Parts: sequence; structure tokens; C-alpha cells
Amino acid sequence: MNKLFTLLLVGLAVLLAGCDSTPDSNQSEPEVSAQEVSSSASTPAAAGAAQYTSFSYKGKSQEQVVVGEGEFRNPVISGYAPDPTVTRVGDDYYVVTSSFTHFPGLPIYHSKDLVNWTHIANAIDRPDQFDFFGLNVSRGIFAPDISYHEGLYYLTSTCVDCDGNFVMTAESPTGPWSDPHWLGFEGIDPSIHWDTSGKAYILNNGAPNEEPRYDGHRAIWIQEFDWRNLAMTGERKQLINGGVDISEEPVWIEGPHIIQRNGYYYITAAEGGTSVQHSQTIFRADNVWGPYKPADHNPILTQRDLEFEREDPIIAAGHAKFVQIPNGDWWATFLAIRPYDHDMFNIGRETFLLPVRWENDWPYILPEGERIPFALKKPDLPVQPEAASLNSGDFSYSDDFDGDKLSLGWMGIRASDSPFYQVENGALNLACEGGLGDLNTVPSFVGKRQQHHIATVSTTVSLGSGDEGQMAGLAAIQNDQYLMFLGIREFEGEQQVALYRRAGSLEDELVKATTLPDTENVTLTLAFDGGQMSASYDVQGQSYTLAEAVDATNLSTNVAGGFVGTLIGPYCTTL
Repeated sequence: MNKLFTLLLVGLAVLLAGCDSTPDSNQSEPEVSAQEVSSSASTPAAAGAAQYTSFSYKGKSQEQVVVGEGEFRNPVISGYAPDPTVTRVGDDYYVVTSSFTHFPGLPIYHSKDLVNWTHIANAIDRPDQFDFFGLNVSRGIFAPDISYHEGLYYLTSTCVDCDGNFVMTAESPTGPWSDPHWLGFEGIDPSIHWDTSGKAYILNNGAPNEEPRYDGHRAIWIQEFDWRNLAMTGERKQLINGGVDISEEPVWIEGPHIIQRNGYYYITAAEGGTSVQHSQTIFRADNVWGPYKPADHNPILTQRDLEFEREDPIIAAGHAKFVQIPNGDWWATFLAIRPYDHDMFNIGRETFLLPVRWENDWPYILPEGERIPFALKKPDLPVQPEAASLNSGDFSYSDDFDGDKLSLGWMGIRASDSPFYQVENGALNLACEGGLGDLNTVPSFVGKRQQHHIATVSTTVSLGSGDEGQMAGLAAIQNDQYLMFLGIREFEGEQQVALYRRAGSLEDELVKATTLPDTENVTLTLAFDGGQMSASYDVQGQSYTLAEAVDATNLSTNVAGGFVGTLIGPYCTTL
């Protein structure tokens, strides 16, 4: 490691929290407090480092939606916002979504109207909170649950392959959030029920109390939670075996939540897996310990009963949580997918919102055979101004890396206390070290969520001369084995721009490369339209197309596997 490269790393913090980006591409991003970052990098880009001076995103929805007066648009949080959990505290609403091994993690969104959501914090913002080394992108932090009790916020979740179920606490939703308190029971998707009796219980998905009858046979369990000591207590009991009707071999019942209403206890849980068979179910009992009876009208939410050949489909709906607003109405946040080509999707699972109606003390969300609407009447809440940073509909933003920290929306893969970037003097300086493919390293990558299938993403980068064997540019990443990388490099004594594609291995396929006159201030652009992508670049005031109609289906989750959406952003590595 050369001296200048060492200076770049001194005193840095990895992927620190800031604030979300603005919708206007002519505005810079505001900042909020975060850990301080020292300034020691030189400019322009030094040997062993790449310098980025701008990043821009412009997204357009593939479906044409007319949003009328007093209506809102689904999804309310677009692009890689899965497993949404919602809670109300006074007049404020909070949503938290899954983050797997992305860092910072467990993003927290705030709203006053359940429609306009602003990213306000990340509950996981310190590398020592969790150890993601050795984990694939889609392991780590699964479905969270947020709740509030007697002045304290609680987050429960599961760190898959890294110590299991846990609870974190904070006095404010913006943190700081505690280190995890490990709970010690098997399974995933824990949620806290705060009973009117004063007791608390944790509900979760676990293995059945018998030999599994089929692949995907799971159960819902309950145990009392000693919230004063953040520990489990008493017996652990199975409440639901398999799902609505075990004779039909229902799979992957998960994401359970308890609701108390009119003297009944309700369990709502997802069933059918996270793909096109996904659904939401409801059960009812007179006692928190059961027995729980499934509703005759299950599932209360799904899209699996619709024709496969339909325009602008929404698929894989489920994983809902209910929230009641002051006038007594109930609403549900849930995940679903807006695919292209029927079931392909690069942008991940998203957060949707629908009303819940009650009839004969049973909840209903969507009648059988009815499509999830893209636009519908807003909740009966005070009218709020549009969020400063949009998360729904068509929008664009830019980041000129002002200040000394990255804004909230940036994420990397895994977390380490060995920093690899610095923000200063209107530039992001990125070390060219860790590469994708080694699960025991943190790649030199920071990215934003791709939130639209039709999206144009650009960055301006400079790579220091003499950096033979290094490549810096713009990467679109699903995981270590599925990505696109458009970058600049010095190769065999020649300056080049090159596009690589990775699909199912650690080997990169060179799509196209061409000579560059310079590697200073090169603007690189990836433009997506569903499963196709084009790559272009600007250098010395001239614009060029490098490649068109490139197959980008390798960035679809159902090709790459796992549970995440695509992140796009600066990446620098050694070839």
C-alpha cells in the first residue's frame, strides 16, 4: 500500500449515515449529523484511488398511472424496500425494511400521512453491531419489526447465519440504536406484541414441533418477552402448524404479527413463499395463547389468482402489517413486485399500502381476483406536503458529494472498520482495493437502490495515471456473482473504457472496450429499460455510446437468486 493510499484511509468511517437525496437534480443533498470523518485525501485522484465528483439518477415508472385529487400512488416506497414493518407513535408513522448484508442497514422511514415517506436513519450504522463477513448478499438481516413502548423504540429481526434473533432499542427512531441483544430461539421474523394486560410476547416463524411433512413446512411460535431485561421467559408454544390448511401443504408461513381488537387476538402472517405464490393470511382466537382459527376468506391478500398474461402486473404480494390511524381506520403495509416480462424484476420487492376493512370482526384487504391498484384514495390523515426526497412515482436526484459524509441512501456490501472511502471538497475518493467475489472482504463499492425499471444513472470519475491493473467506474450489483461494471482503466499501456457483465460466476465477461483519450473527468452512464441496458460515456466534451441493447436480465432477482434489489454506484477494484 503506497503512502498516499494510506493517507486516504486515515480516520475514515464506513458508509456513514446522512440524509436522503433530493428529487431535483439541480439541488444538492442536505445532511444530518453522523460520525465525523477526517480529511486527508489529496485531489485529483491519486494512485490507488478513484475520485468521483458527481452522481445522478433519473427514474421513470414503466406503468402509466393517473393519480387523482386526494389519491396516492403505489408503491409508496419504490425499489428494494422489502418486508415493511409499520408502527404509529402519536401522529408519526415509521416503516423499517429488510437490508440483508447491505450496510448501513435497517433503513427507517418516517411519514405523517402513510403516503409520503422520508428516509431518516439507519438502525445499523456501526460496523461492530453485526459481523457480515463470509455471508452472501441475501443472508444477514431478514424481516424486521418496529414497535414503541413506554418511551422506547424496539426493533426485532434475525441475522441469518450470524447469531439469529435479536432486539435493539433506541430512545429516538433516529438513534443511536443499541447493539443487538440476542434472544436465543430458533427461526426468523420475530415481532413483539404489546398486550393490553401489560405483558409482551414475541411471535416468530420456526420449525414445526414434529418431523417436517414437506419442504417449506414451518410453524408460528409464541413466547413471553421480559421487555425490562430484554430476554425471553416462560414456555415456548406452537400456535399455527404449516399454515391455513396443512393438508394442502402450505409453505413458508412467516412474518407473523398479533393484533388485539374487540376482545379478539388476530395473527396475520405471510404464506406461500416470496415469489408469485406469496399471500397474506389471517387467524383469530379468544386468547393470546390460542387456539387460532383461520378465516374462511383466506388469503386476505394475494395476486396469485390473476391471469399470468396481464398488462402492468403486480405480483408476489404479502408480508403485511396493520396500523390503525386516529379516526379508527386500519391500513396495511406490505411487499409486492412490479415486474417486466411477467416475472422479471431488477429493482427488488417494494413497499405498498392498502386499506383494511373489518366485517364481522374479520379483516379484509383485497377481494379474490382483484388487482392491487396503482392509485387510490389517501388515508384520512392531515394533508402533508410532498416529501423533500421522493420515494414514489417518477423522480430524479443528484449528489455532488458536498460536505464530509455520504447521505443516508448510500449502502455498501458487508461492513468493516477498515475504511475505504472519504468525502471531501466536493468529491468521493474511493480506494481501489476490495473486489466483489471474496465474501471475507468489503468491496470498494457504494451504491443507491435502483428504484425504477426505466432508469438512467451517471457518475463522473477520474482515475490516477499509472494505475495499471485497476478499474474504476459505475457498477450495478445484485450480488457477488451477478453484476454490470462500466469503468475506466489502464490496460497494457492504453487508457480504456470497458463494460463487463457477470452472470452466475466470479468470471467477468468483457462486453466491449475502447480507447480513451483521458481518464480524468469521464462521465459514465448506464441506462436501463427493463431487461436491456445501454452504456455510454462523455470525455473531453464529447459523448459516445459504448454498447446498446445489452442483456441486463442477470440483474433480475429471479435470475440472480436471493431477496435483494439492484444497487448502482461507484466501484473501484483491481483487475
